[in-house]
This record gives sequence, C-alpha cells and structure tokens, in this order.
Amino acid sequence: MSVILQISDLHFGTERPPVVEALLALAEALGPDLVVVSGDVTQRARPAEFAAAAAFVARLPDCPRLLVPGNHDLPLFDPLSRLLCPYRGFRRCFGDGAVAAGRLPDLLVVGVDSTRRWRHRHGEISPAQVDAVSRRLRRAQAGQLRVVVVHHPLDVATRADEADIPRGAREAVTAWALAGADLVLSGHVHAPLCRPLAERYGPVARGCWTALAGTATSRRLRGGHPNSVNVIRHALVAGERRCSVERLDYDEARGAFRPVAVQAMDIGG
Repeated sequence: MSVILQISDLHFGTERPPVVEALLALAEALGPDLVVVSGDVTQRARPAEFAAAAAFVARLPDCPRLLVPGNHDLPLFDPLSRLLCPYRGFRRCFGDGAVAAGRLPDLLVVGVDSTRRWRHRHGEISPAQVDAVSRRLRRAQAGQLRVVVVHHPLDVATRADEADIPRGAREAVTAWALAGADLVLSGHVHAPLCRPLAERYGPVARGCWTALAGTATSRRLRGGHPNSVNVIRHALVAGERRCSVERLDYDEARGAFRPVAVQAMDIGG
C-alpha cells in the first residue's frame, strides 16, 4: 500500500502554530510514502514566509515530496518582481524540481503549475501543459495510481467558487481522463471536496476523481470549514486497484487532526 498526505494552502504568514505542530505530529504518525503540497505555501510570498514554509517542510517525514506553487506564492505588492522573477522565492526554497513527476512503485504523480504572473487569483492550464501531462500519464505502468496535482480546482462544491476553476479546465479534464488519470489533487478555495469529475464534466471525465484539501494551517478559514488535510491510500489487491481519500479535520478541543470522512474511489482494475 502507498500512502499520500495531501497538504494545501499553508499560507505561512497567517499560520496557527498549534495547528502546525498538530500537522507535523500527524505526518510523523502516518509515515506517508509521499507528501503533496498543492500550493499557497505563503500568504504574500515574502522571504520570511518562504523561510518558515521551508522549515516546516524540512520537519516533515523523510519521504518524497511534490510541491506546486499557488497564486499566493507570487509577489502581489512588488509588480517588478512579479513581472521579472515571480517564482524566485518558491524556487529558492523548493528548487526547480518541486514541480515534477514523482514515481513510486504503485504511483505516478505529476505536478502542474496553474498560476500565471498576470492573473492575481485565477489560474490557467495551457494546451502545452495538457499535452505534457497526458504524455506522462500514458507512460504509467500497469497498476499504478495516476495522480495530477494542481493548485486551482477543476471542480468545486458551490456556485460561489466556480470562478476559481482555471481556464482550460474542461480541456485538461477531457485529455487527462482519456490518458488514464485517476485523481486530481488541488486546493485554493479552502473547502474540502471529493467526488468524480464526471459529476461536473459528464462522460468525458469517467473514471477520474478530484480531491480538494482545505487550508492545512492558516487562520484564513472559509465557509465554516476547519483546518483539514487529505490522506490517500492506494493498494493493488488480487490484481485490483483500491483507493480511498480520507479527510482529517483539526479538532480544537483535542489539539489534533482526526478523521471525519472516508471516500472509496471506484477506479477499476
């Protein structure tokens, strides 16, 4: 079995220290095979915020990690930096290889940067990105769970959040589902969600699910949702792939993350 810990929207600069420590304790107890950070590691892309985020990531268990930037990881109040070197802070801390394909024996995980320097909040997935991810997905080995990680969500639960679905989402979903994607992980809206993408896009998305994580550690809570993370478990049992997404919320009374929901995914053999 492989275990993925999905963390999103850390927003260092607005972090809650007790929640940060609780998340590190959860990660240590879980012992994941892969940690995915689906964007917005900082609040305003300031050097001190990146340093705090990097220190947090360094304290996570010693396992592969995949991080993608979020819109908050590009400088907002420094137009020149946003134009000329928008990813400097992110790359100084997490390297050029942070957005890359990750391979584990039963996982293929591909990161996609949906941010754009000219779009403060909203995202975009370009035709070139759609094609590149599709090619990687088609190279997956038999039995692997095929996962795409992107900051901006390809599906949302409420009409109010629909503007946050990135440009090119329908084209991406159509192509990636055809190429065999099983699961798209994202964040951005601070509202957990797990369901088949076919509920929004119809038969072209058949077999592909999405899981959104809430904000992991920030005080910027929305819609009554507490701090939360996702744990994805995947196993090959008697030639059949089995996968589930478990949501864990921060419990204020206990000072710890606790499971609140589990969704079994129908991903076929």
